[in-house]
Amino acid sequence: MDITTLGGTFFVQLLTALVLGMLIGAERTLAGKTAGLRTYGLVAMGSCLFIVVSLGLKDSLGVSGADVMRVVAGIITGIGFLGAGVIILRDQTLVGLTTAAGLWVASGIGVAIGFKLYEIAFYTTFLTLLTFTVFWFIERGVSHMGPQNNV
Repeated sequence: MDITTLGGTFFVQLLTALVLGMLIGAERTLAGKTAGLRTYGLVAMGSCLFIVVSLGLKDSLGVSGADVMRVVAGIITGIGFLGAGVIILRDQTLVGLTTAAGLWVASGIGVAIGFKLYEIAFYTTFLTLLTFTVFWFIERGVSHMGPQNNV
């Protein structure tokens, strides 16, 4: 991989990560959540960027000691802090957990695209959208049958 001559390939990777993240963010926007298209798109694209750059430094520029898996670990940790920032306690209820989990998955999608694992990134995007939409209806139905209604 030559980081200086494959700019087009990297652009496709970054654009793909951005679009997949924005697809998830679009659903979040339609659901009325504060983290939407831009947030999810930037998280996915940023994660992709870190992988592309670290692979490029390792392979093309011959940076010794470059450990791409450390970069992955750093991304996971960083997104964990971002996710923790969106989780709040409101009226004795935790809110933002699903947003935090979605951001974490969007980051994983970006990492997958950075490693050119397009198929798994597309499948994960589909399953995330399924979770945010179809499973929301199932969750609401199940929650109405919970112990709070057995008074």
